[in-house]
Amino acid sequence: MNVELAFRFIGAVAFAAAGWNLGSNFELSPIQGGALPGELIGAAIGVAVGFVATPYITTRPTAFVADHARKLPVKDLVAAVLGLLISLVLSALLAIPLAILPGIFGRLLPFLGCLFLCYVGVTVFVGRRDDIFGLLGWFSNSDRDSLDHSAGALLDTSAIIDGRIADVGRTGFLAGPLVVPRFVLRELQHIADSSDALRRSRGRRGLELLDRLRKSSGVPVKIYDGDADGDGVDAKLVRLAQNLKCAIVTNDYNLNRIAAVQGVRVLNVNELANAVKAVVLPGEEIVVRVIQEGKEPGQGVAYLDDGTMVVVDGGRRHLDSDVGIVVTRVFQTAAGRMIFAQAKEHQSLR
Repeated sequence: MNVELAFRFIGAVAFAAAGWNLGSNFELSPIQGGALPGELIGAAIGVAVGFVATPYITTRPTAFVADHARKLPVKDLVAAVLGLLISLVLSALLAIPLAILPGIFGRLLPFLGCLFLCYVGVTVFVGRRDDIFGLLGWFSNSDRDSLDHSAGALLDTSAIIDGRIADVGRTGFLAGPLVVPRFVLRELQHIADSSDALRRSRGRRGLELLDRLRKSSGVPVKIYDGDADGDGVDAKLVRLAQNLKCAIVTNDYNLNRIAAVQGVRVLNVNELANAVKAVVLPGEEIVVRVIQEGKEPGQGVAYLDDGTMVVVDGGRRHLDSDVGIVVTRVFQTAAGRMIFAQAKEHQSLR
């Protein structure tokens, strides 16, 4: 028996008792020619109402609060509780003079004052939690203190799943910590739990790569428990990068553009990969293997070791062969670098 079902039965009994007491105070009309005691009718209605309504006033609200409390950063939770306690103390002190006011004001104003002070207390303490904890000496190694002005970078979900950032980290080119916000981890976990096989595989691969990054990378990886305003992970990442003065590591084109518009520095993994590819100049002679036919008549397609596509004019007859080529043009596109070349006659190295 699960918890909700148990509470349904408890609620049914409690509402049945209440219905019995209420039914004894009313005379109900006969049913099917015979008069039923009002207590039984009230108890029957109470059982039905209690069985249906109890979860909505017990287990489901508690589950909602517990779920949001798990997602709430510890610092925000402590700040909210502290602000609430101080507000309740001030409300109790303020209620004494307010209660002596005449008429409805003496009954209503203490309650309204308590609500107002509680709202203000929680809002102020959560909003200024870092300053307040700094004065109290709490959370001395707070996330903000350890990340602010540190040349660190926030990791996006796409960069984690891509995995190349782990190799970049081992080379030592990244300075400062790599920071993974908690909401990015939640998105990664959501992808790993997806019903779609491809998304599930990508999510699990991302979790494995993140674990490998934390264990083997030369750059420290930190988990940031704080949250940020915004609808969706991308908006939160941009806001958090602005607050912490960090860059964002991603290979998501849309996030790149959105962050750039808002003045956030972006470290794009794809742009880095294109930047470190070998430079080939027009007129240079190299040897490549033609692996497929091109779109135009007589063309062949080859690839350099770094994945750069080479379109070889006259390369079709050298298919599946190593051939010497002369670079004629080099184009840089959004997708990467593309090289056009001319096959050197009588240079096939089959």
